[in-house]
Order: sequence, then C-alpha cells, then structure tokens
Amino acid sequence: MVWMGRRVDSATAAGVLADPGRLDDLLWLDDGRVLDLDKAWGGVHWLLTGDVGPTGGALSEAIMGGEPFGDDRGYGPASLLDAGGTAATAHALRQVGNDTLRDRFDPAAMEEAGIYPSIWDEDDVLDEYLLPKVDLLRAFYDAAAGAGESVIQVMS
Repeated sequence: MVWMGRRVDSATAAGVLADPGRLDDLLWLDDGRVLDLDKAWGGVHWLLTGDVGPTGGALSEAIMGGEPFGDDRGYGPASLLDAGGTAATAHALRQVGNDTLRDRFDPAAMEEAGIYPSIWDEDDVLDEYLLPKVDLLRAFYDAAAGAGESVIQVMS
C-alpha cells in the first residue's frame, strides 16, 4: 500500500470532484505537484500522531485527511483536503520538530500496532527513511498552503 498526495487549485479540485476519473491522469503528471510517500506513510502517520488511524487533528490530516470522493481505489476512495485544511496541516507540520518525532519513534510499539511495512527495527530506518519523508511532507504542504491549494490524497 502506498500514499500519494496531489496539490490542486480550486478549479482542478472542482473538476476532479465532478469527474473522479480525471484523478489518475493528475497523479502521473510530472509537474512537481505530486508527493509519493510510497510505503512510508504508516510510519510517518505514527510519528505525527502516535496512532494507526485518523485522530481528527491537523497532523493526522496530513496523511488521512479530507473528504472522500470517487470509487474505492483498493484502500478506500481518494480524499480532498480543502485549502483551509491544507493550510492548517502545513502549520501543524511546521510546529512539530524532528526531536519530537524522534521521541515518538518506538519500533516495538509500531510492530505491535501492525504499522506497514514491518521494517521498524532496521538500522537507520528513522534517520534514513522516515524523517526524510516527513521533511518532504512538510515541504509539500508548505508549497500547497503558500499557493492556496487543496490536497488530494490517495492510498492504493
């Protein structure tokens, strides 16, 4: 299972909501507005929230936020986090530092919780895999918020 986010302006968001079939084309455009966290999304969400599922907070919204739309894509439908939610998420991501995330990293708890993939006890997984993905996620949401954009999230 992988997570992808796509930054969209309001017109594009409205178009995709009206015709969810357009989403696949948007996800594969090579225009710098897509973030692919691949399989790191579960570990990133755990670091941000300390939980497996959605918590309702702005940090949780970074991975599991927005209003669902369209058909099931294998792990549920895509979702759209509106521009206000995107801005709140960007702000929340800036407020949580890597030292806090480092303190939340607990390989045994992540394994016990079933966080996918099962790699959390490997050497350097935090510094070489998860924290760089968090940095990419921060930059992605900062760019979206700065442009007044919404974010489409897809797990497949």
